[in-house]
Order: sequence, then C-alpha cells, then structure tokens
Amino acid sequence: MHDNPTPEKLVDGLVSLLTIENSAEDIYIGKPQIGGIGRVFGGQVLAQALQAAQASVTDGKVAHSLHAYFLRGGKEGIPIEYRIQRDFDGRSFANRRVVAMQEAEDGSSTPILNLTASFQTPEEGMEHSDSPMPDVAGPDDLKSDMEMRQQMVTAMGDKLNEAQRNLMLRPRSVEMRTIDRLHWMNSEKREPRAHTWFKTAAPLPDNPNLHRAVMTYASDFTLLGTSALPHGLSWMRGELVGASLDHTIWFHREARADEWLLYATDAPWSGSGRGFNRGRIFNRSGELVASVAQEGMIRKRKKKPE
Repeated sequence: MHDNPTPEKLVDGLVSLLTIENSAEDIYIGKPQIGGIGRVFGGQVLAQALQAAQASVTDGKVAHSLHAYFLRGGKEGIPIEYRIQRDFDGRSFANRRVVAMQEAEDGSSTPILNLTASFQTPEEGMEHSDSPMPDVAGPDDLKSDMEMRQQMVTAMGDKLNEAQRNLMLRPRSVEMRTIDRLHWMNSEKREPRAHTWFKTAAPLPDNPNLHRAVMTYASDFTLLGTSALPHGLSWMRGELVGASLDHTIWFHREARADEWLLYATDAPWSGSGRGFNRGRIFNRSGELVASVAQEGMIRKRKKKPE
C-alpha cells in the first residue's frame, strides 16, 4: 500500500533530489531517491549531472545542450558523486564535462555516467522553426496516467506481482497524461509514436536551472518505450530487457516544467538489440522548447527453461 503524500510534498521531494551539494572544488554529491529500490532512474542521474554542471557556470551562461552516455546501472540508496572538468570558458560559450561516480561493492569508485554540457550567454538571433506542434488533444481532455495505471492494476489482478503493482501505483512528482497507448497499456503492435503531456504535480521555484533539470529528468520517462511499440512488448509485463545507452537534449528556449509540456516521441529504427528514439518538447503555445535523442538496449527476454 502507498501513502498519499500531497502534490506539494512530492514536488518538494523532487526538488530536494535534484539539489546537489558542493563537497569540494568541482565535486558535487547527489542524494539518493528516498525509498528507491533496485537501479537508479536514468533521468535522475542525467538531471543531477546537469545540475552539477550548471552550478559550476556562474557568469550568466545557460545550458543549451547536453550529451551523455550511461556506462553502468547505478544502485539506489547510495549517493552519487559528480566530478567536473572545466574544458572551456569563452566569451559566448562554455563547456563542462561531468563524470558520475558511485561506490562499488569493493569500496572503489565506479563511473556510471559521463555527460558533457554546453553553455551560452543569452543573445538575440535569427529564428525559425520547421517543427510544428502535433495536433493532439490537450491535457484538460485526458485522464491522468495514474488513473490509467490504477485501472490496469485492477484489471490485471493477480497477473501482477507485488513489486509490479507497487511500481505502477507509486506516487509521482511529475504528472503525465498520455494521448496514445504506451507500451505498458496494451500488447498490440502499433506505429512507434507517442504523445504525452507532463508537468510537475505542484509549482516549482522560479529557478530556470531547476526547470531545465526537471525537463531532463522527465525526458527519460517514455522515450525508450517508443521503440517497443512496433513489437507489442513491454517491460512491465516482463517481456523485454532494456537500458538507456545515451541521451542528448538541446534546449531551444526557456520553459517552465510546472506548466503543461507536450512530449512527442518517435522511434525511426530498432535492430541489433538497440532502439533509436527521438523526442520533441513543446509548450502550450506550440513553441518547440527542446529536442531529445536516445539510443537504448532493447532485447526480448528469454524464457527460463522449465
């Protein structure tokens, strides 16, 4: 059974999770997720690494892109150390390299992710956008994903074990409303496209760095699952084994992560045990605020011999 924390408490927990602590020069510590079990959510490591990079840039430049590789799965319950390399500081641009480290069983530090972030001094420039917002239902016309999860858990009954039910019904700080059917919602093969609205469940502080970090955190939720849609398979039903391999985001304009944003994802290719996924994030005015790309390992789970 889950407690029912208020939306404000859930979002306070997310803000705390994404608030890194400076422990030494160019070394930051990211807190573990309270109550986390198993492998650390990739979006958490990405967002904390970005926060560490942002904390090291203090001359008014803002992050416009990040490129990251997941090296190993992080373990829940253990803090993550983020080590910064200041590769470049120019008049208009700056670059930071971040290595996320976590303590291994033998006491040594092991890298679990490396990330490079680029920063720019804000400036006016020529503008165009050749990426129109998809014509889809607005968030006010949709059920929340939590309502859909509750209905699915009820419908599946004993087919889900306790761990699967807990994962499905865990309270979330980011509210999502899906227009299409994601991989966990049905087993029918369908085109590799999905559209989901998201925002935090309560208002965030007026900190642009934090809003970029929350968008980064949320960008890892539905992305890899898009490449599973043509195959009619799901991690939730135990049919797939998967993990993110890399993750890239380009921030095009400022946006608030506590206001509805549309995440439109597609997966143009899968093969060789990998799936390639793209994402576009729009505000409610239809402006493209960020673009995302990710490749992940995606394999059909082999049945254990009886």
